[in-house]
Amino acid sequence: MSGEKRLFLDVGNSATGRTWRHRLDVRQEQLATAIAQEHGLPDIVSRVLAGRGIVADEAERFLDPTIRDLLPDPSTLTDMKAAADRLAKAICSRERVAIFGDYDVDGAVSSAMLARFLRHYGIEARIYIPDRIFEGYGPNPDAMRELAGGASLIVTVDCGTNSAEAIAAGRNAGAEVLVLDHHQVGGSLPDRTIVVNPNREDDLSGQGHLCAAGVVFLALVETVRRLRGASDLPAPPDLLKYLDLLALATVADVVPLTGVNRAFVVKGLIAMRSMANAGIAALVRAARIGEPVATFHLGFVLGPRINAGGRIGDAALGARLLATDDAGEAQEIAETLERLNAERQALEQQMVDQAKAEADAEMAAGGGPEILVSGSPDWHPGIVGLIASRLKDHARRPAFAIAFNANGIGTGSGRSIAGFDLGRLVNAAVEKGLLIKGGGHAMAAGITVEKGKLGALRGFFDEMAAGQIFALRDQESVLIDAALSAGGATIELVETLERAGPFGAGHAPPLLVLPRHVLSDARQVGTNHVRAELRSETGQRISAIAFRAADTDLGRFLLDRRGQTVHVAGTLGINHWNGNRTVQLRIVDAAAA
Repeated sequence: MSGEKRLFLDVGNSATGRTWRHRLDVRQEQLATAIAQEHGLPDIVSRVLAGRGIVADEAERFLDPTIRDLLPDPSTLTDMKAAADRLAKAICSRERVAIFGDYDVDGAVSSAMLARFLRHYGIEARIYIPDRIFEGYGPNPDAMRELAGGASLIVTVDCGTNSAEAIAAGRNAGAEVLVLDHHQVGGSLPDRTIVVNPNREDDLSGQGHLCAAGVVFLALVETVRRLRGASDLPAPPDLLKYLDLLALATVADVVPLTGVNRAFVVKGLIAMRSMANAGIAALVRAARIGEPVATFHLGFVLGPRINAGGRIGDAALGARLLATDDAGEAQEIAETLERLNAERQALEQQMVDQAKAEADAEMAAGGGPEILVSGSPDWHPGIVGLIASRLKDHARRPAFAIAFNANGIGTGSGRSIAGFDLGRLVNAAVEKGLLIKGGGHAMAAGITVEKGKLGALRGFFDEMAAGQIFALRDQESVLIDAALSAGGATIELVETLERAGPFGAGHAPPLLVLPRHVLSDARQVGTNHVRAELRSETGQRISAIAFRAADTDLGRFLLDRRGQTVHVAGTLGINHWNGNRTVQLRIVDAAAA
């Protein structure tokens, strides 16, 4: 079947203003039947696989992804052979090495993983993470010159591709520089520098979906190949022991969970549950995670705590935590990050409330701009990325949040919606001279801007968007995998569905609908959540929750319809409470029945 997908339950205008459509077309429906018959899988699981392009012959392999099957040949990445040669030379010559990392989870993991690898060979590398506020993203000339004073090799991880000036400063100060990165390229690459980045225009490896930690992991695999047979070195480390770190970075950096990234997360979660990494174990304790660590915890519990250091504290805390083998030091850092995260949450709420109020005022008059740009001198620059994300969700359009300092220089962050490349937009603004600097991915970007150019920047964004955002929103649909009743939502089904995961960016979680269920209870809980109970026509019940929804159209829909029969769409999960496990529906949308 070609063309527009069929309506699901004839829902043309849901609580969130979207249409519901079948994810599967007729051909995929037939494929789902074949998968179910050949592999004995539940119909819903077969539909999930078919809806994501998995054919019957691939189903078993997909449900058990392995590093061995999916790991690409590292040497296919441009400059990777030269990078591995340089790392091997540093190890064999016992050089002094410095690692310059980004201040987010991906940067912390990349730094820690490389530091652990070098430590195995007796090299204690210095990790340098820049201060988000005073130094900004990526290498800067002063820091690179300082590092060159104590190291013959500087490795930049999760940054460096677009830092030609800073890298030249480090090179001129006497150090060689190696870049391991994954960000989009904006301008010329650093001169006379080994740059491994699968998003280089001349890289044909097809691995642009890797996070920086994935690139670092491939570099370590290739380096181990170079070091095999060296009689004066210890046996290579077991790189699979780094998979817990790699899973954390892959989920937290919101890269597509496809290909080898799926295997990284699936196997990494298994490794993580052994709590062999002292830093991860300490953070799990500090966060009071009382259940097996899952993808959700990586993205929404552990990741934000590691990021909290870079946002409002010491940016190096995350990398130090993940690199240490000292349980005492790990516990101390984890408790500090827990406290900083609580402070970050309080600051974030204040800033979000202000940003939402401004956005609502803008959007009240004729729909407002297609790309929101909000800024304040009262905002903390370490939290603007979170504000942009919440604004994007609130307004259903790309959004930038900017914190201005006393000199009128703003540090900002942007988040996009599916189908609009924000990184390309920011690179174009840099070329126009509207930004001091900027860069990023399709879905997220960082900028530095003068307050006096904010009006021109807004105008440029409007010109570049030119109707694209509203068109994307008009086409937005909720794609439904299948329908089931409260009685069919069993723990066994959830566990089987989880084998088709992990779900996240690029691998959408199964969206299921409970049709014609009575909303027997709905009430606000916590800060802004709506907890509900749904009852099927045969009397079976399931608990449900809509996170951060009380003040949204979805939350108001649920709270206003207690006792009514509705269709509810969401994702299934297992709720762990007091030693018990129950199925819970996380509500994504709802509609009148």
